[in-house]
Amino acid sequence: MGILDRFKSGLARTRDGIAQRLSDLFAPGHAAADAAAERALEGLEETLLAADVGVQAAGEITAGVRKRLRAAGPVDLPALRRALADEIRALEGSAAEAAPVPAAKPRVVFLIGVNGGGKTTTTAKLAHIYASRGEKGLIAAADTFRAAAIGQIETWARRVGVDLIRHADGADPGAVVFDALRAAKARGSDFVIVDTAGRLHTKAPLMKELEKIFRIASREVEGAPHESLLVVDATTGQNGLIQAREFLKAGRITGLVLTKLDGTARGGIAVGIGRSLGIPLRYVGVGEAVEDLLPFSIDDYLAGILGPADESNPGAGGTPASPR
Repeated sequence: MGILDRFKSGLARTRDGIAQRLSDLFAPGHAAADAAAERALEGLEETLLAADVGVQAAGEITAGVRKRLRAAGPVDLPALRRALADEIRALEGSAAEAAPVPAAKPRVVFLIGVNGGGKTTTTAKLAHIYASRGEKGLIAAADTFRAAAIGQIETWARRVGVDLIRHADGADPGAVVFDALRAAKARGSDFVIVDTAGRLHTKAPLMKELEKIFRIASREVEGAPHESLLVVDATTGQNGLIQAREFLKAGRITGLVLTKLDGTARGGIAVGIGRSLGIPLRYVGVGEAVEDLLPFSIDDYLAGILGPADESNPGAGGTPASPR
């Protein structure tokens, strides 16, 4: 299954919800009169809010769609759908921001977030992405506090074929990071991905611990960590966005990973979240398989939530979601 098909499959619940709501705004095949068109635009904003796009982004997108449709002639479902896709694309920008290229190896990536957000599985899936490009590297099991965390990442590391550096449960996470980076340099590794313990931004000791392992990384490898990715569970909706803002206040975050988009009909949270936080959305998780962590692409995402651009029914196109 290709990347586009994975977007479509993983976003099927969101696409179905948007498709039904948009279809309900029009009698099929009929253009709307002015009053009906305005009602449709009001319904569009409600549709975006129901998909968890967020109040500000939903308002901006609806206003932009209204301007586009004024110059487009009769307002019908295909016209509304095309204008919606164009406006979301304009809001997001067509090109994803590239990850920084470190001056020295290994590339060091930290995964950060609250418990239950999907950090550990994302660690393994990101390692799989790098390894599939022919890179070699290590995973550092720096979540030494959560029960069974080390065993979980150990299982995932074997599954994706990437070496793991671990200590005993309860060990100092800084020591794990130190040993992982020393091992990576000795082996000529291309990357080290650090699975950190889940923490709340309000827990000062845990945030200080995070700063400690940042310092250890920077001493061992020039410019490290080169990426600090905040992992946010999409099923938490706008609460996840609030958490993300607080993490940005408390620590160094360079990018965002939005997980579990396949588990919600509110996948619109991906729209505008990077702009809202001031950091790029790097990856989205759309399933449980190792291949289901995808680099975020606005075009693939739009195909996932709206279907191909030439279809009159926004929910009809694309590959049907696989049974889960």
